[in-house]
Amino acid sequence: MHRLPASISLDLDNKWAYLKTQGCESWRSFPSYFDVVTPRILDQMRLLNQKITFFVVGADAERAENHGALGAMATAGHELANHSFMHEPWLHLYSHEELANDFDRTEAAIEAISGRKPVGFRGPGFSSSTTVRHELCTRGYEYDASLFPTVLGPVARAYFMMKSNLSPEEKAKRSGLYGNFSSAFSSLNAHEIESGLMEMPVTTMPLLRLPVHMSYLLFLAQYSMPLARLYWSTTLTLCRIKGISPSMLLHPTDYLDINDVPEMSFFPGIRIPAERKMSFVSEVISSLQRHYRTMTMAEHCREAAAQHLSLAPSLSIKTQPSLSR
Repeated sequence: MHRLPASISLDLDNKWAYLKTQGCESWRSFPSYFDVVTPRILDQMRLLNQKITFFVVGADAERAENHGALGAMATAGHELANHSFMHEPWLHLYSHEELANDFDRTEAAIEAISGRKPVGFRGPGFSSSTTVRHELCTRGYEYDASLFPTVLGPVARAYFMMKSNLSPEEKAKRSGLYGNFSSAFSSLNAHEIESGLMEMPVTTMPLLRLPVHMSYLLFLAQYSMPLARLYWSTTLTLCRIKGISPSMLLHPTDYLDINDVPEMSFFPGIRIPAERKMSFVSEVISSLQRHYRTMTMAEHCREAAAQHLSLAPSLSIKTQPSLSR
């Protein structure tokens, strides 16, 4: 039986980015956990024989102390994609000049490490806009992965605002965090949003449109591991029934615990031991591999784009107006 494609990605948000979102001034020294988390991620992916996409923040890629970790990802055959330069989830408020500068610096830093210009982009906090998509098309990107089609986006945003120590001005900038309610009704499969540009949504639970990314599963696991397993297996079953090709999202915090990052005690699930987290991540990826052909987002995008092009002629014929009288 032919298995559908599925992709796995990891938003490589660094320690400083999380501290910044909480209004902690210590972020300005750009503290990092790459030396701890990178070996854990790469070792696990090697054991699983899995290539994934790392969405890299340009400010991290520019810093020499991170080149070893990021270079190891590229050397292992993983894809490095664009996650903006400063991980500011108000990218949709940038002017054209600010956006162009952001892309220029991030692309140059990633290409210097991997030898390749990124072909994929995900906005921080799923931030996007018509201007961002136009910039992606102009620069020849193959896909955007900034769509998070969940009904809980506004709820997650409200929870973040309640827990953060940000000023009202900083909170206002994040008014688009995690997308809006209308995003919940978008397609869960890859689709073309601009000519030549594919949208690769982060998969949410079909029908209910609840989050499924690994950090959310671990949020459930801190209360009940059986519940997290049931939630994931239900999602996987629904995806198979509905013919959805999943795109699974990971974060570095899925591999870290409170002993690794005591400054991040505010983060959900951070008190679950790292070994237990990694075991569950492996379990989820292995189950995905059993039912789908798992790959990087660029590979998934190209398969989806090829299928879209193969269907285009038949769709065109069906929509042609009749010439008969």
